[in-house]
Amino acid sequence: MQRLSIAVLPFANMSGDAEQEYFSDGITEDIIIDLSKISGLLVIDRNTVFTYKGKSITAQQVARERNVRYIMEGSVRKAGSRVRIAGQLIEGSTGALLWAERYDRDLTDIFAIQDEITQAIVEQLKVKLLPEEQAAISSVPTENIEAYSYYLRGRQFFHEWTKSYLLLARRMFSKAVELDPRYARAYAGIANCDSALHAWHAAEVSLDDILEMSAKALALDPDLAEAHAAQGLVLYQHGRHEEAVAEFERALALDPSLYDANFFYALLLNTQGDLAAAANLFERAAEIRPDDYRSPNHLFGIYRALDRPVDQMRWAKIGLERAERVLELHPESSGPAHRGAVALAHLGERDRAKEWAARALAIDPGENIAHYNVACVYSLLGELDEAMDHLEKVIPQLSPELMKWLEKDSDLDAVRIHPRYQKMFGTRGEQQGPGK
Repeated sequence: MQRLSIAVLPFANMSGDAEQEYFSDGITEDIIIDLSKISGLLVIDRNTVFTYKGKSITAQQVARERNVRYIMEGSVRKAGSRVRIAGQLIEGSTGALLWAERYDRDLTDIFAIQDEITQAIVEQLKVKLLPEEQAAISSVPTENIEAYSYYLRGRQFFHEWTKSYLLLARRMFSKAVELDPRYARAYAGIANCDSALHAWHAAEVSLDDILEMSAKALALDPDLAEAHAAQGLVLYQHGRHEEAVAEFERALALDPSLYDANFFYALLLNTQGDLAAAANLFERAAEIRPDDYRSPNHLFGIYRALDRPVDQMRWAKIGLERAERVLELHPESSGPAHRGAVALAHLGERDRAKEWAARALAIDPGENIAHYNVACVYSLLGELDEAMDHLEKVIPQLSPELMKWLEKDSDLDAVRIHPRYQKMFGTRGEQQGPGK
């Protein structure tokens, strides 16, 4: 049977509030996930369609570029306890409108609206649903819309990866769990936050407690890719790499386009020194999230270690461009500032690299990842005393797995000859390796 191809474009946020962007993006992603469960449809993945976000482009152009027959587009307006969602299905080659509907409902009906949109597309395209497919698209991650909203907000905050944002994301996920104690995705989110806080910020949470949190997510939904990725991350932090690999492989089998699974798995391979395999996964992660500036930072470090200067410069430019865009949207976040500073150091822009490094520390003087990356900046620039000043601030708070990372980070190669470094580490850390 030939499958019908469809692309779901990012739903426009019509709320007049950029802070509601997470909500319209979440609805788009959920509709893509639901349609992907139908064997009769070939659905273009999230990372591809989100490259069109915010661009003025016609459905026919997208259909030509992606070679799909049908285009779904829509908008979301959220105001208080009400939501308005408009959707339309377009025939790609002609631009003909096949179906359109507007839903003005209480916010609590959001999952019913998503289900109705999916069912409408199925009916319009005359796709036959298998019983298990009907059950899959009718299931909802939570019955509590407030929990869902907190979860989406937490997911948005989590990807900034700074301590303040991780703590904020954790509060969002915890509130979601409080509202719905059976919300598996929210438990996975808490586990991911705790893993990052444990690794970088010496958070007072044990790895066994984090394992228990991710195991709770798996118990609630054994086929949840996010839960397997969360389990893999904490096992990696625990030094149980073989078990972590199995969890990451399972997560990717369930959802190849899951950003966390690709990114976390790449971190593990990076630590193990399998740089080529890590690069493949980081590139995939960077494709999945067009706003991801962390993966490019890892990539230009990897390609520097592999002596591939063309790829190093290409990814440094990509990383800088993305960091600039995110910093413009979130000037209060130190993450894009210190990662952009490393990109500038790789590109040889000495003065700008120092300016961005200073900006990152001005935004968040206590952010450990900022001090680590600023140390990398000064190491790359050959100012080794400055590099050691920042490195000494962060060393006591790094987990054992991150200490292995530091010892292999090629951005710190220059500083390894410094007497203060050798006093801390002896002669360790000489193996070439990746970046941030």
